[in-house]
Amino acid sequence: MIPDLDSFLARYDALPLGSFEGLYQNLRYGVTRTASPDGKRGWLYAEELGGTDHISLNLYRLESGAKLNPCEMPRQKVIDFVLGLDVQDT
Repeated sequence: MIPDLDSFLARYDALPLGSFEGLYQNLRYGVTRTASPDGKRGWLYAEELGGTDHISLNLYRLESGAKLNPCEMPRQKVIDFVLGLDVQDT
């Protein structure tokens, strides 16, 4: 279970669908967020522009609640990224 799930989901849902740029910890990232047509599955992938860091996650909205699956990285890393990402106007 994600601590403060409501805050995480609200911030995740507020991120734009499609590709955009954002700042996290003063580093610029290229981010892509997609969702299934029914809204029950979501994906986010981000790459640090000019660097080596990346973020990747799958989010499933089940009847039992939301399930976050980070892709080969700690859960806290993706939570912190989503909560701290500042979307940049392009």
